[in-house]
Amino acid sequence: MTREIGRLLTAMVTPFAADGAVDEARCGELARALLASGSDGLVLTGTTGECPTLNIEEQVRVWSAVRAAVGSDATLIGGASTNSTAESLEMVREGAGAGMNALMLTVPYYNKPSQEGLVRHFEVLAEATALPCILYNVPTRTALNMTAETSVRLAELPNIVGVKEASGDFAQIAEIIERTSDVDFRVWSGNDGDTLPLLAIGGYGVISVASHLVGRQIAAMIEAAVGGRADEAASIHRRLAPLVDALFIESNPTPLKFALNDLGFRAGPVRLPLMPPTAASAAAIRAELARHAIDLSIAV
Repeated sequence: MTREIGRLLTAMVTPFAADGAVDEARCGELARALLASGSDGLVLTGTTGECPTLNIEEQVRVWSAVRAAVGSDATLIGGASTNSTAESLEMVREGAGAGMNALMLTVPYYNKPSQEGLVRHFEVLAEATALPCILYNVPTRTALNMTAETSVRLAELPNIVGVKEASGDFAQIAEIIERTSDVDFRVWSGNDGDTLPLLAIGGYGVISVASHLVGRQIAAMIEAAVGGRADEAASIHRRLAPLVDALFIESNPTPLKFALNDLGFRAGPVRLPLMPPTAASAAAIRAELARHAIDLSIAV
């Protein structure tokens, strides 16, 4: 099940029109371009897709529009959770009908449940769908870390197939990998800069932001790492590191959307409360873009 999801997944931005409305046509165009430039699959309406500012109807429309644009063979994962279990259930139940191959379920933010509350939250969501589910642990966004123990417990559920780990805690990540080695459970990096070290300790891949721009190069790094060509993988990692830093100079996806627009792909604005990058950040992003070959085919 998890092998079909792929090692390089792009956490896709949600293109908006100038007035801030979801641009479904551009969503489809971007999805096709990403799949053609190295991505094994796409995560829709996650953090990079500005899920906090999308209502449920908009999120489901994005899922359906992208599925219609890319056809039945592409791997699509829908970001399908909030900090409300009941509201998350509404999205989870829409996943299969909107053509999702899997769902991504994020640790609830703001209300800071106990670890037992996390287990029950994810159990309820996973039991409501036959789709594979990937957990998402991102403490910098949620103010709550999902512990290794909790991830290992949830890995026992048949359709919880992996976790996107953005904690940056490699002791925790290593424990998850070690304790789930006998089940069909994968660990994807949630931070572009952590991808190579995560692979080195047995992780599976990355759910990436930078792959919007350098997908083939990240795919080559993963292939080299998995194939035992450590020097080649390290060289690519070092070359891309400054670009990764530039893409997080302000809150994601502000720098990425600026980069896409600056390169000629109309991704539109970010929605409030996010703002365009400052002039200094924009200059830094533009300077770094000039240093790299861009893999995305830009369609204006």
